[in-house]
Amino acid sequence: MKEERRGPIVTLDGPAGSGKSSTAKAVAARLGFRHLDSGALYRALTFALLESGVPEERWTGLTEADLLALEVSVEPTETGFDVLVAGRAVGDELRSQRVTSRVARLASLRASRACLMALQRAAGAHGRLVADGRDMGSVVFPDAEVKVYLVADLTERARRRLRDEGVRVPTDRDVAAQSGVIAERDRHDSEREFSPLRKPEASHLIDTTRLSFENQVKSIVSLVDRLTPP
Repeated sequence: MKEERRGPIVTLDGPAGSGKSSTAKAVAARLGFRHLDSGALYRALTFALLESGVPEERWTGLTEADLLALEVSVEPTETGFDVLVAGRAVGDELRSQRVTSRVARLASLRASRACLMALQRAAGAHGRLVADGRDMGSVVFPDAEVKVYLVADLTERARRRLRDEGVRVPTDRDVAAQSGVIAERDRHDSEREFSPLRKPEASHLIDTTRLSFENQVKSIVSLVDRLTPP
């Protein structure tokens, strides 16, 4: 018999730069839920694969068993999950350019998604979870109680990504270049064969282009609050 959840699952999906991770983390903190950053899992799998020395030209031939052997796992904390590779917690390594430039390719492989599916679902087995990614509400947690799809216009997403990278006052050329990178990522995510990026059924669309961060968080928390009216 399936164990009953102790609370709801909230999913935040959307394209790069729409504010998923930062918003999901804040929503989880506001609700007292754990936060699951699915992107960190794909980065960990990419990092582990790079460390293993398997040539990139062989990645498409890897099986789920091959990737499971890399021992990517999560360990619950009070607010979220530590990501581990072969029992060792990894953090800053996951944000290196070496990993960043290859994670989209890894994430497009059927084997990588199959490898991490059980891990992500186990993290949400008891509910009280806010999970962000690109297929959380559509594939990983299709029965989530609250599904949100965040969007923002391309220029705003480019500016946010540049700020995240430490560029305080980006030039028009910087924004144009970053917009091109994000547009290509959007195309890749939307057209990939396995778990393409799409708005999940019954999800709430929130455009964050001109929405303050606080209002983003409040709007999602209110959706959860409506599940248990006073």
